[in-house]
Amino acid sequence: MYTFKDYYHNQVELSFTDHPYAEVPKHVWVICRYKNEWLLTHHIRRGLEFPGGKVEAGETPEEAAVREVKEETGGIVSHLTYIGQYKVSGKDKIIIKNIYLGLISDIQEYTHYEETKGPVLLKELPEDIKTDRRFSFIMRDNVLVHTLQRIKESSQEWS
Repeated sequence: MYTFKDYYHNQVELSFTDHPYAEVPKHVWVICRYKNEWLLTHHIRRGLEFPGGKVEAGETPEEAAVREVKEETGGIVSHLTYIGQYKVSGKDKIIIKNIYLGLISDIQEYTHYEETKGPVLLKELPEDIKTDRRFSFIMRDNVLVHTLQRIKESSQEWS
């Protein structure tokens, strides 16, 4: 388990064990790969980030992950792997998110994307991502760093 502060100085706990903070969390975050590239979305207010969001009523976290990727990027998830979970303890509330690796088989083009400007493909994530203002605060803390390392160590398929 890792413990650190996020971009807004909230306490974050990150674990790569099986649902340590909630069996059914209310949020998801999907690290996406499409044809050897990273698939992100350009959130209207926050900037570049991997897709994610809230689990809707009657929906499993896995269904929410697939839906969020499609709504925000047009990406069609062909394979979804649970990676871990993190908990952000803010001043007013606690947010718990499942983290997934999503392999994307295709990207559909839409005229409108939910809360985003649509898909963004990157061959590489910048080394200075923590200070790169193009990226959302979600991408600028140690959740991303540790998750990418975990995926690499787990020998997940990248394409």
